[in-house]
Amino acid sequence: MESPASETHDLTGAGYVTNGFPAPGLPRTVRHITGFNPDGQSVFLSTDSGDHHRIMGEQQAVANIIYSTAETPVDLNDSADVKHAKENEPPLHYPNGTVARMIDFAPGVVSPMHRAASLDYGVVLEGVFELTLDSGETRIMRRGDISVQRAAAHQWRNITGNGTMPGRMLYILLDCKDVYVEGKKLEGYLGLLGQYYKGNEK
Repeated sequence: MESPASETHDLTGAGYVTNGFPAPGLPRTVRHITGFNPDGQSVFLSTDSGDHHRIMGEQQAVANIIYSTAETPVDLNDSADVKHAKENEPPLHYPNGTVARMIDFAPGVVSPMHRAASLDYGVVLEGVFELTLDSGETRIMRRGDISVQRAAAHQWRNITGNGTMPGRMLYILLDCKDVYVEGKKLEGYLGLLGQYYKGNEK
């Protein structure tokens, strides 16, 4: 993660995430994927912690892809969606698809200001976060709180334990139509975050 004010390094929490998911001090979460047996009954296909993990920044955060789909409606036949999700680490979000991404943040980490051109639901799973918009408005989010971000430019600050403890967010990203304000199209931008998402690497 980088400083929100510039493209210079903010080393808060650097080296905290050393062995991938989960970040130290946070519980390992388990994902259960369902399917069908030959009789059409629902069964569990797998129980695991996800197929794709990516350490971000200077070992300051780790992303865990819970699931992703590349189309809407989703084709569940013959587990086509399961195969796609397992074999493909998703981009930030899929056109006409969905991404469920959980991110563990090191203590005190601040993301750069960025905009995803999508509709994003952000849920605090563990800890306390400060959400800041490019207008300067802020909100404090605690466990169970939800943000509905409509192509908003924003940054996250992990203030759990006054910046001394890790925190965890769950993001559900959905595609949206182009967004215009006063006739001007809003463009997404990730800055240095781009290198951590498939298709955005420089």
